Amino acid sequence: MISVHQARCLIQEQINALPVQRVSLRAAAGHILGNDVYAFTDIPAFEQSSMDGYAIRFEDHDRELLISGEMQAGSANQYTLLPGQAARIFTGAPLPVHADTVVMQEKVQVEAGRLTILDSQLIKGSNVRNRGSEIKSGALAISGGCRLTPAAIGFLAGIGKTEIDVYQRPSVGIIITGNELQQPGKELIFGQVYESNSYSLTAALQQMQIGEISYYHADDKLDELTAVLQEALRQHEVILLTGGVSVGDYDFVLRASEQAGITQVFHRVKQKPGKPLYFGQKGNQVIFGLPGNPSSVLSCFYQYVLPALLRLCGHRGGLLSQEAILTHEYSKNAGLTHFLKAHFENGNVTPLNAQESFRMSSFAQANCMIELPEEETTFEVGRKVIIHLFPE
Repeated sequence: MISVHQARCLIQEQINALPVQRVSLRAAAGHILGNDVYAFTDIPAFEQSSMDGYAIRFEDHDRELLISGEMQAGSANQYTLLPGQAARIFTGAPLPVHADTVVMQEKVQVEAGRLTILDSQLIKGSNVRNRGSEIKSGALAISGGCRLTPAAIGFLAGIGKTEIDVYQRPSVGIIITGNELQQPGKELIFGQVYESNSYSLTAALQQMQIGEISYYHADDKLDELTAVLQEALRQHEVILLTGGVSVGDYDFVLRASEQAGITQVFHRVKQKPGKPLYFGQKGNQVIFGLPGNPSSVLSCFYQYVLPALLRLCGHRGGLLSQEAILTHEYSKNAGLTHFLKAHFENGNVTPLNAQESFRMSSFAQANCMIELPEEETTFEVGRKVIIHLFPE
């Protein structure tokens, strides 16, 4: 067995980001930017008013001015402001030639087409967006490797981009193993349980905006599992198997993986839950064998699969981690890292009941996972512990 730290490092060392692809900016939200983006023009491309008001030459601010024209947003006309003149102007409109200041409309007096300024605080350049004040032509707009948030998408649109290079997202094949599994909605017969792992994994993948997902089922037979695994490998960059990953008489994932040409990177991690975790590769394809118990599946997904998927998508990282104050005492044996389903609020974290690997009721209430180090045994109230926050 290897440690949790070793397992994390091996996964990150073995995985490289997928190639980049060009997509419409409208379809790029949530993706990781594939390369640096530079502005190809000044934004704004002209001196622009940030207010509804009057454009003036600042040297004329202390005299009565003739209102000689008007500039609207979107106006393509070049208008020249002469000494002693002012122009009515609206937010977003280009300044007339020679104008350098905008007076707010609330701080003027207009009578018979003539303007008196009532703003004693006015300075040169007031209420003007200078050319290139957002970004200069040739300047770096966004660095490659950044996640494209709604604000980033808006910024890129604002500098004129319509397409962008982003890292591809992997397609995922989910293989569910087990003779005992029945689909929700159907009647259970003696010895059966409802299959839930494909549902929780799909929800977690969709939360990551991974939409290309296929499903497979294999009974506990070596030949059948090998054939299903080979079929999935023909179609997907990532394969997630659930169940059959231990060393029992009907656990065939290891042998099926070997027959399918997969190279084992590691099997079994010193942790609870999820000790039988398997990780392998075939070329650039990534294969995870997850334990069959529902809580183990989701625990291993968050700790190992999610960071691997993020790495494939061009992003390094995983769940957001931080320290929290433990509200209840907890004891364990040395030798295994424990991951506890827990609730975090106002800096405090509370381990939940029903921590067994087959129990999902506590997971459904949890918003984080506590990580307790391998060799420590006693964790007292008030102790600072590391928690991993689940995505919202």
